[in-house]
Amino acid sequence: MTNVIEERLEIEEDTQKGRFLIFLLDKESYGIEIKHVTEIIGIQPITEIPELPQYVKGIINLRGKIIPVMDIRIRFKKEPKEYNDRTCVIIININDIYIGLIVDSVAEVMAICDENIVEPPQMNNGFNSRYIKGIAKVENDVKLLLDCEKLFTEDELQY
Repeated sequence: MTNVIEERLEIEEDTQKGRFLIFLLDKESYGIEIKHVTEIIGIQPITEIPELPQYVKGIINLRGKIIPVMDIRIRFKKEPKEYNDRTCVIIININDIYIGLIVDSVAEVMAICDENIVEPPQMNNGFNSRYIKGIAKVENDVKLLLDCEKLFTEDELQY
């Protein structure tokens, strides 16, 4: 019985391998490994909590589960933008902790082969690639692939 469960988990992981949810911030495309994504919802009322970093907008109640939400634009030091009907919250699961990521819009789910992913450039001129796991080359475009586990520090995950 245990072998059947392990085989199912391996098959499930294989079907998710190399698949990314692509979302937009301004005109830039970002990707998150689909294995981290639990669902995508529209923007909801957010309850603010005092003394959190500016990019943590607060918490939402999603079917009885309290989930902290982070505005990715602000986390990446971009200009804040008013939320609209295209604004989405991507609910991700990182080590059994659910977090909502507020993004401008969601584009698609895309399969990207390992050979089309390169390491981010190492620059010392202030470019911070701490959140970027890799850069995908897709036709004439690039997608910045996020390292979801590095979006929050250990202290922030203790919340």
